[in-house]
Amino acid sequence: MSKNEDILELYRENTMPTYSPSLVIASGKGVIVRDAENHSYYDFTSGIGVHNVGHCHPNVVDAIQAQATKLTHASNLFANEPAAVLATKLVSLSGLGGKAFFCNSGAEANEAAIKLARKWGAANGGRYGIVTFRQGFHGRTVTTLAATGRAWCQEGYDPLTPGFAYADFNDIESVKTAIDDKTVAVMVECIQGEGGVTPATPEFMTALRALCDEKNLLLICDEVQTGMGRTGDWFAWQGYGIKPDMFTLAKSLADGIPMGALVSNEKLADVFTPGSHASTFGGNPVAAAAALAVIATIEDENLLERAKEIGGLLKEALEATVDKYDQALEVRGKGLMLGLAIDGDPAEVVESLKSMGLLALTAKGNVVRFLPPLTLKEEDLEDAVDMINDALDELWGE
Repeated sequence: MSKNEDILELYRENTMPTYSPSLVIASGKGVIVRDAENHSYYDFTSGIGVHNVGHCHPNVVDAIQAQATKLTHASNLFANEPAAVLATKLVSLSGLGGKAFFCNSGAEANEAAIKLARKWGAANGGRYGIVTFRQGFHGRTVTTLAATGRAWCQEGYDPLTPGFAYADFNDIESVKTAIDDKTVAVMVECIQGEGGVTPATPEFMTALRALCDEKNLLLICDEVQTGMGRTGDWFAWQGYGIKPDMFTLAKSLADGIPMGALVSNEKLADVFTPGSHASTFGGNPVAAAAALAVIATIEDENLLERAKEIGGLLKEALEATVDKYDQALEVRGKGLMLGLAIDGDPAEVVESLKSMGLLALTAKGNVVRFLPPLTLKEEDLEDAVDMINDALDELWGE
């Protein structure tokens, strides 16, 4: 067997089968990853939206190495400087004027948001209900599964946490119907990533903010996949001209070092009190140092604008496939978070892309999802577009 096959066999024999990998990633640099036999691939998954500044960016590597020689953990019984600076930076970038809570993942960040909303609601009319959206995705804990509201990932885990109601995305009347006298918050992704790379309309987000204001509800934005420049803004909600009461981050926050965050406005800044919520590794100094390097890199390399520019070029290339092939239906998304809806099985397209040397993802049934690093160069994009065209021509060409 090959080295790839040896590692995959070892993985399958000793790891619970929650994933079924078909490739071993051994190293990465920028937009390129290599398998255990040194075959290279363009990584248009970015670790599922994690490597916004690319694999092993030298700024991030240097920050991790430097912090690891000083302090790797001290618990939240004590403060550490990188976490304090990072919290200050995130609050400043958001303009919400509140405070941050740190944890380790998107599910944990969303769980913290749910708890914060319910704690606030307990003191404001005894409310606890949260409206989320069909085809959304918020995590894999028992509570965030309930928030996700999709049968395929809930099956076998009953009883789920009660208190969630589901509305139709981009349908404000559906939200109104889902609200009752126990509702405390609405939780939304500005672009439903796992749900098909489907953006919220500007009209919907404006109406949602107005409805929450009218009903004294909290608006929670899940930015786990859309945050840290992915859509061309620091946080996707900024592109809609509204402000949430709180939002969550993870994935790309520390570029591969596990980290999540909840950032609130001033109204919610002190609702959590000592002992009311916690995370042993939350605000880990190595992760915080990595996140600070990510932010500095996005600023120094002007990657917000880069996401818009190179994302526009990729979108144009994908739209050309819609004109060329009957099986290519629509291009959706914003910045470098793009999806190609097809008439067929997206897994077949993803497999064909892999054979050409490009890694992509699927989403919601019929969508091929592209999440390349924001550092993607035009010459690399040209190569990648050639691979996409070759893969689609192999599948659908005459």
